[in-house]
Amino acid sequence: MSGKTLRWIVIGCVIAAIAPVLLAAATEGAVPSAANPAGGSIGVPIGKGLAVLGACLGAAGATLGGGLGIGRIGGQCVEAIARQPEASGSMFAPMIITAAMIEGGMLFALVICLLGVF
Repeated sequence: MSGKTLRWIVIGCVIAAIAPVLLAAATEGAVPSAANPAGGSIGVPIGKGLAVLGACLGAAGATLGGGLGIGRIGGQCVEAIARQPEASGSMFAPMIITAAMIEGGMLFALVICLLGVF
């Protein structure tokens, strides 16, 4: 993966993590005041916004790491099959098991991150 691609992935993850924080700051904890009688983003608890930001960054990191791990497993398996096609049957099952283990860990991390928000 080139540095430019990785840079765009990181920028996308940061934007995806900041958007819910801004949404939480705009909608939760709105306190009416003399300056803003209808309520607004005055007096927003920063802890909730930081919790959402941390959960989003954790979920983005878990998803990115899991995707890179599964992609590397698949790529290495295809390269090994290309070098030795007769061994493809014995490589397929361990590849699927390893990918499932990574996916399970990734989904567990996503659930833990989402529990931090609620």
